[in-house]
Amino acid sequence: MGKEAGGAAAGGSGRTKAISLKTAKGRTTASQRWLSRQLNDPYVQAAQRDGWRSRAAFKLIELDDRFQLIRPRMRVVDLGAAPGGWTQVAVRRGAGRVVGVDLLPMDPVAGASLLLGDFTDPEMPARLMEALAGPADLVLSDMAPNTTGHHATDHMRIVALAEQACGFAIATLAPGGSFVAKVFQGGSERHVLEPMKKHFSSVRHAKPPASRKDSSELYVVAKGFKG
Repeated sequence: MGKEAGGAAAGGSGRTKAISLKTAKGRTTASQRWLSRQLNDPYVQAAQRDGWRSRAAFKLIELDDRFQLIRPRMRVVDLGAAPGGWTQVAVRRGAGRVVGVDLLPMDPVAGASLLLGDFTDPEMPARLMEALAGPADLVLSDMAPNTTGHHATDHMRIVALAEQACGFAIATLAPGGSFVAKVFQGGSERHVLEPMKKHFSSVRHAKPPASRKDSSELYVVAKGFKG
């Protein structure tokens, strides 16, 4: 399927009518606010309408539209794939072989292979290349650790996770391949960017429209793996 798969969430006709919660009984103020935001989020509504497993699918769609990441017949790895939104996008946009990796079990994704396990396991690169029938052309990581509520700690944890994903990409990518990972703004992301600049010909930051404005998340997009 070509790039038309999964257009922008706001691409439908007319305005979406706001949904009001009938009762807040039994909910905290925070959970009430979160649920209201979910119900009225156009990306959540579009994901439900179009069969995506999460609103995060639109982040990859928008990144792909901008950076031309997914090509026909390429081998794609989705780290921390659950619930499967990014894996779905890679399949629907025409990748040849797609493998999702996660510690959590996932429902099958048509057209993809799913591996249950830790991507930092020393045996995982070999398992992955066997499933892909060769090295990867694109490694994706939308992973984020469980938050503690302490900004500095949460920032360092996601940077460490992105560093691990980058190391995995360097170990498994074919020359010319690409890598995409989530980071948070905060300064320490340079620890991820420096090794990426050594191994890739192009490294850029991006915040896709589907990323909530009040979120500090960013994505680093590295292309042209030097091997």
